[in-house]
Amino acid sequence: MRIGIDARILAYRRGGIAGYVSRLLPALASLDLETDYRVLRSWRDRARGEAGANFHRGTLWTPCHHRLERWTLGVEVTRFRLDLLHSPDFIPPAFGACRFVITVHDLNFLYYPQFLTADSRRYYNRQIRWAVRRANHILADSEATRADLIRLLEVPPEKVTTVHLAADPAFRPLPASRVETALARYGLRRGYLLFVGTLEPRKNLPGLLTAYRILLDRGETDAPLVIVGGRGWLYDEVFARVEELGLTGRVRFLPNIPDTDLPALYNGAVLLTTPSFYEGFGLPALEAMACGTPVVVSNQGSLPEVVGEAGVQVDPEEPEAIAEGLAAVLGQPDLQARLREAGPARAGRFTWEETARRTLAVYHRVLAHR
Repeated sequence: MRIGIDARILAYRRGGIAGYVSRLLPALASLDLETDYRVLRSWRDRARGEAGANFHRGTLWTPCHHRLERWTLGVEVTRFRLDLLHSPDFIPPAFGACRFVITVHDLNFLYYPQFLTADSRRYYNRQIRWAVRRANHILADSEATRADLIRLLEVPPEKVTTVHLAADPAFRPLPASRVETALARYGLRRGYLLFVGTLEPRKNLPGLLTAYRILLDRGETDAPLVIVGGRGWLYDEVFARVEELGLTGRVRFLPNIPDTDLPALYNGAVLLTTPSFYEGFGLPALEAMACGTPVVVSNQGSLPEVVGEAGVQVDPEEPEAIAEGLAAVLGQPDLQARLREAGPARAGRFTWEETARRTLAVYHRVLAHR
């Protein structure tokens, strides 16, 4: 059998779906030594080598998220004579003789259309309904996303399989000396509040900033808030809110930090907060827990499913509620200690080996029904 994996996203961005692809490939390679895999990369991708001896590069010219993507992709993949194509960014080709598996990470754009630019909103709305009909099977990052697909897009339940993501093994408790060395590069000391993610509306950074201002005014913390992540879209309100709330000098923005420094930044934080309105999975929360860092997360979307009892859940619609959740962790050493112990145990239940195993089982099931 010959299986293709659309890896074009690796040439365009870091984290998110690109992180999913970059971790799935080696995990599949460690499990499946026989199948002929074609890793379909953008012509812009300068990566050398593939995950295993049975993984071979294929080059594509079609850019990600182009309005003609599904048709030009159909033309391009034909020459690889695939039995199955997995599209981790959910857009399969418009035609082709092979079977199609897609991954849908979230349906944020259906819940919160105002959180996207007009162009992005049009693109996703045009593509998603067609894509879920076109696919032979759909992978969802969480039970929450699976339920959304069934309810909002009327996808038959038997057509969707939940395959959880996992934290990379690099995310773990680190020796103090390694943490201090990394923090020194950014002028940080242990004990800051941390947010990790792209600056975009669904992440609810304005709400977090308001909650942080509440904590400062009450004297419940004087630690800085560190925001790690690049600018996505519609992010101007974030910087406007910093000015409006008088938080200049209190909030540190760290865009474009190396992935190798992230574990140390988690380790150095007193807590991580992810107060998003919607997450399809919420990988930063899992990464933080794997490092033994307490987490305060939204009680919406997939985050309760991922965090369980190993974190504090808050209403993202209410900055006061976010502030209360943060204050509970900051002010209760016993709670901090419990979360530091519970986090790694909870995160250990999610592994990339299991992600790959369940993904491979779906490939085999789809191929068996050709």
